[in-house]
Amino acid sequence: MFSSLRVLLLSSALMALSLSPAFAGHAKFLVDADSGVVLESDNAEELNYPASLTKMMTLYMTFEALHDGRLTWDTRLPISENANSKEPFKFAIGAGNTISVTEAVTGMIVLSTNDAAVAVAEKLGGSEEKFGEMMTAKARQLGMAQTVFRNPAGLPDPAQVTTAKDLAKLGLALMRDYPEEFKLFSQKRMVFRGMKLRGHNGVLNTYPGATGLKTGFTNASGYNLVTSVDRDGHRLIGVVMGGKTAQERDEEMKAMLDKHLPQMKAVVAPKPVTKAAMVAAKP
Repeated sequence: MFSSLRVLLLSSALMALSLSPAFAGHAKFLVDADSGVVLESDNAEELNYPASLTKMMTLYMTFEALHDGRLTWDTRLPISENANSKEPFKFAIGAGNTISVTEAVTGMIVLSTNDAAVAVAEKLGGSEEKFGEMMTAKARQLGMAQTVFRNPAGLPDPAQVTTAKDLAKLGLALMRDYPEEFKLFSQKRMVFRGMKLRGHNGVLNTYPGATGLKTGFTNASGYNLVTSVDRDGHRLIGVVMGGKTAQERDEEMKAMLDKHLPQMKAVVAPKPVTKAAMVAAKP
């Protein structure tokens, strides 16, 4: 059973992540999703650790399996001892129980649940190691030439590396190849077995036009973020890696997007209709 204590611990962990500083190689990249024009690039081909941005590839491969019939949204995924051991973010329903693919996908997007990512990997690849090889092969197919995956959740592994440019390619591939499933990245909250849970993607929650994707953090990676935006017909994919804090990362992403998007038009509140005006308007 997913206890209220687990929810409290999860919330506390999320708060701790937003407050603790980290130092890693900084990089950013911004691309127009429709034209492919690169709008900003800084250290975009330098290797860095993806952290939970890794789950974008796990989700890509989940969507692929849904489309080719290896999975359905109702398929039950066993939670192994291995999956259940993946801290800190998890459903924590205990080894031997199952989750649906729907729950796994939503959990990875909204809460970054590690046990869900591992459950998918073990279902599709048999093991995390094999699935990591499958993920890396898929990365090459998508043009992610510098990316190597070793596990599906993004937990620390010195051999699991990527670049800001490669992650933008993955974001574009998700948008292009699975447009309906891509809409799921806009989810800000979820209900899991009666528990109402809120995500922690600050840019998605506050930036006008933001449509998704994913946050990530480990001590080695710093604070990472991939953001998709659709404003007034302009679709962009932005990547920020190696932020020192979650707030700094989010503000950098917003500032980068602001430079290349049309400004939001001010909303003018309509004047209240007076009784005299209503009388005057009658024929």
